[in-house]
Amino acid sequence: MKIRARALGLAVGIVWGLGIFVATLWAVAGARGNTLTLLSAYYYGYDVSVAGAFIGFFWGLVHGFILGLLVAWVYNTMHKMLYKAEAPAS
Repeated sequence: MKIRARALGLAVGIVWGLGIFVATLWAVAGARGNTLTLLSAYYYGYDVSVAGAFIGFFWGLVHGFILGLLVAWVYNTMHKMLYKAEAPAS
């Protein structure tokens, strides 16, 4: 079974982006801790603010999409290598 890389990339990107978006808004609303400020080292323009939540969503979408593509590519490559001998003859 082959995984559709763009579909997995989009799904992982949306989930990762929404996670950063919600966590940032939670921190803006008054959650304690400064862990999210560390994301500014990875995400250009990010800070713990409402605008930063949208920037974090964008970068999370991009990074999640790339991660999903890589996971699907590795899975499809391994599946092809392991099961090519078992393919039915047509």
